[in-house]
Amino acid sequence: MTGDRDPDRLRRRAGVVGDPNRDQHFLVDNRVLNRLSTYMPDDADRSHLLEVGGGTGALTDRLLAATEGRVTVIERDPTLAAFLREEFIDAVDSGRLTVVEGDATAVDLPDYTACVSNLPYGASSPITFRLLPRARPAILTYQYEFAERMVADPGTSEYGRLSVTAGHYADAEIVERVPKEAFDPQPAVESAVVRLTPRDPAYEVDDEEFFLLFVKAVFTQRRKTVRNAIRNTAHVSGLSDPEAVVEAADERLLSVRAGDLSPADFAALAALAETAEREATP
Repeated sequence: MTGDRDPDRLRRRAGVVGDPNRDQHFLVDNRVLNRLSTYMPDDADRSHLLEVGGGTGALTDRLLAATEGRVTVIERDPTLAAFLREEFIDAVDSGRLTVVEGDATAVDLPDYTACVSNLPYGASSPITFRLLPRARPAILTYQYEFAERMVADPGTSEYGRLSVTAGHYADAEIVERVPKEAFDPQPAVESAVVRLTPRDPAYEVDDEEFFLLFVKAVFTQRRKTVRNAIRNTAHVSGLSDPEAVVEAADERLLSVRAGDLSPADFAALAALAETAEREATP
């Protein structure tokens, strides 16, 4: 039977204790666990759910109950991956559950339809940057500060590269704040559940890879004006003639700092940069 396995009993059967030094904070609050899959959009395709960081299987159990289709779990700890295969042997044998042992920042991702995960804090950023381009609904648990940066608006102190990147691919919203006590061992900070609902941006981008690299470059000097940030980060953005971008850009965009630019503003500057690069190429 799926959906009702007790998190504490699962950990005892697995014979493991969470290790903060290995980024292991097991989500043990049944109320939070039971709510996670309910945050998926009503029209989300649940035929193949992805979980990153399966741990001892408390969320895996709920995801198997939330779909009549398949669940794929990525777990980097060999001991825990083996435990998941044994604990859910019926689901594995029936083809409903696949356990992938490996690092979620590097392994091939399956063709999943939605993702529900309690992400390892230390790898939240690279995993998120892998998931976002897949354009699939995602319900993800983060450190609260990370979640705040993800949903931040221009002009706020939390706004940055993560905000622009997340907003480029999806509507991001915090749907629940999770106390430290919901985890074992308890992390030093509170967490939050973020819902990512894919959608197209409200602006045009010809070269998405360059756009995201340009955003990254400008934010590396967020305390400088955008004019100086563009000039000083050609080694990051790859621009051969940053001065040409500065000369072509609107003063309104150049005189502010990166944190004041909207995603559409970044898109406009990136488009100018692409044009300047093409014109500079013999």
